[in-house]
Amino acid sequence: MTHAANAAGMADAAIASPGFAELSAGSLGVRLATNAAEIDAVQSLRWHVFYEEMGAIPDAATAASRRDRDAFDAVADHLLVLDHERGEGADAVVGCYRLIRAPAAARIGRFYSADEYDLSRVLAFAGEVLELGRSCVHADYRNRAVMQLLWRGIAAYVFLHEIGLMFGCASLPGTDPDAVAPELTYLYRNHLAPEAIRPVALPHRRVAMERMGDRPLDTRAALAALPPLIKGYLRLGGFVGEGAVIDRSFNTVDVAVVVKTDLVTNRYFRHYERSVREGAA
Repeated sequence: MTHAANAAGMADAAIASPGFAELSAGSLGVRLATNAAEIDAVQSLRWHVFYEEMGAIPDAATAASRRDRDAFDAVADHLLVLDHERGEGADAVVGCYRLIRAPAAARIGRFYSADEYDLSRVLAFAGEVLELGRSCVHADYRNRAVMQLLWRGIAAYVFLHEIGLMFGCASLPGTDPDAVAPELTYLYRNHLAPEAIRPVALPHRRVAMERMGDRPLDTRAALAALPPLIKGYLRLGGFVGEGAVIDRSFNTVDVAVVVKTDLVTNRYFRHYERSVREGAA
């Protein structure tokens, strides 16, 4: 597919996606992308964060374009955080999340996470499912307010589409699982998903999460060391799947995360239900 065709496809996907009124907090706002230029801005931001900051290894096409993009971008909805003091539209993008529902995944033939995890139990869930991924925020905006705004946007999307289960891959830095042994062991011992909705790492990629053995685990230190995104999922009542996966291309150790929206704490989803409904009225 040519770049022009790819951009056109992404624009069609974004424009066709039902959205919600922009939710605001000061100069910041959160909404879905509506055109190819905004999606290009998302891909540029992901390049800067994943490749320039986190050390992901680009292939030739990615390096030449300085964009992080793949086939899933064309079918996904892209949640944006905008700072209107920077401009409008693509110029204002400072944060993003990629949202993929089952009908979108069907156009590709799979969810993105299926490259690392057996999702059969997740997909057997009796309700709508949503894959979350490719979350990143510009370095100047990594604060609590922006993360809460992203969750407000996800809350709106969940209510709009009646999502019952959210899942995706979340990352710890580096490709040495022993370097994050306390974090992986803590997640395995304390937040393993119920079997009925538990993703399981594919056998040829699986890395054990229980890595401490008889060594003492400082639970508080392990929790504190987790990346903010993973801690955010846990605050939402989230669980992790069985087994970690090393993603050498992105220089990360990945874990699967699952969140049942009926278990989500009042702090996020139920707190925002009223504002979402008022915005749609």
